Amino acid sequence: MAERASISRTTLNRIEKGNLGVALGHYAIVLFCLGMIDRLGDIADVRSDPLGLELDEERLPQRIRYQRNSKPSKT
Repeated sequence: MAERASISRTTLNRIEKGNLGVALGHYAIVLFCLGMIDRLGDIADVRSDPLGLELDEERLPQRIRYQRNSKPSKT
């Protein structure tokens, strides 16, 4: 696999262990060699990041208040 991906065996082992120091391009090459390049989009999908979604939800305002002069118009 390392030879097909043109990477060292050490880099392949680091990819298999999920080492964060490996370049994303190496992950992409390995996924391509495995015929799974379409899964690259799943890695970067924000919907698959529960912690990120939770942090975004915490940033939402708890309550929306209108200013006295800018009430929504009744139409």
